[in-house]
Amino acid sequence: MAAGSTLPQRAAGRELRRLRMRAGKSQTAAGKVIEVSPQTIGRMEDGLPTKLSRVYVNALCDEYVASPAERDRLLTLAGEVEEAKKAGNGWWRSYPVEPKFDHYLGLEDAAQKLTTFQLTLLPGLLQTSEYRRDMIWVDNPAIPTAEAEQKVELAMRRQAKLDEVGFQMEVILSEAVLRHRVGGPAVMARQLRHLTEVGDRDNVSIRVIPLRADGHIGLQVGSFVLFEFPPLPSSRMIEPPVVFVEEYAGHLYLEQETEIQRYHDALDRLRRVALDEQDTRSLILEIAKEFEA
Repeated sequence: MAAGSTLPQRAAGRELRRLRMRAGKSQTAAGKVIEVSPQTIGRMEDGLPTKLSRVYVNALCDEYVASPAERDRLLTLAGEVEEAKKAGNGWWRSYPVEPKFDHYLGLEDAAQKLTTFQLTLLPGLLQTSEYRRDMIWVDNPAIPTAEAEQKVELAMRRQAKLDEVGFQMEVILSEAVLRHRVGGPAVMARQLRHLTEVGDRDNVSIRVIPLRADGHIGLQVGSFVLFEFPPLPSSRMIEPPVVFVEEYAGHLYLEQETEIQRYHDALDRLRRVALDEQDTRSLILEIAKEFEA
């Protein structure tokens, strides 16, 4: 798993927060123990990139009166964070990406299963280079060509995820996604035929909710991505799922159990109104022919 430090960092942060809360310590008090700011403790507990040395872990475990088993678990996670950093901490780091999208790429790279519902656009792992390029120019018409092409290259490299052993992807789309003329008719026709080719993979399921379907929960929930993860290699801990919700002015990463369950429930309801995979394929090809006419 080339996950970068995203998952072990999150697991360690969650454990450190649990121990601190149990000990009744503030983030300010914890920061004084290892001589960092309360904000740094907050970043550490949120699983964001911060130094997580054995010295820090042992000092905080002493302060929190952690058990030997709790200390060993945290030291193992700290070791996993360091190993991930030595391994390069994510191949995408050589591309210019915003910090919040960098976090998304870390989750995508680490995921064992990705489930998504989309109302308007195709998910990045299914886009052709033409489709992606047009969306980049729409988002920022003034972007330098070289930078735009770097973004296209990044999108295409991400699609190697589909070849990863054990990875699964489930996609539910509104029919509207297939009909929006991204890049024009010729680009859309090629994009839709590419979609059917990807849908033929054993590890990819693509289903469409037709526009003729009665009102469904997806119209209220909106587009989202659910990430699920394999056990961490050394500690064997399993990170809880994460739901990503993209908004124009910012992104949401949801991790609370009640939040995740609501999205699982929404997915069950979306599956009930979506076409099966064969009927979906027929609809995609029918719309592709309309674009080719």
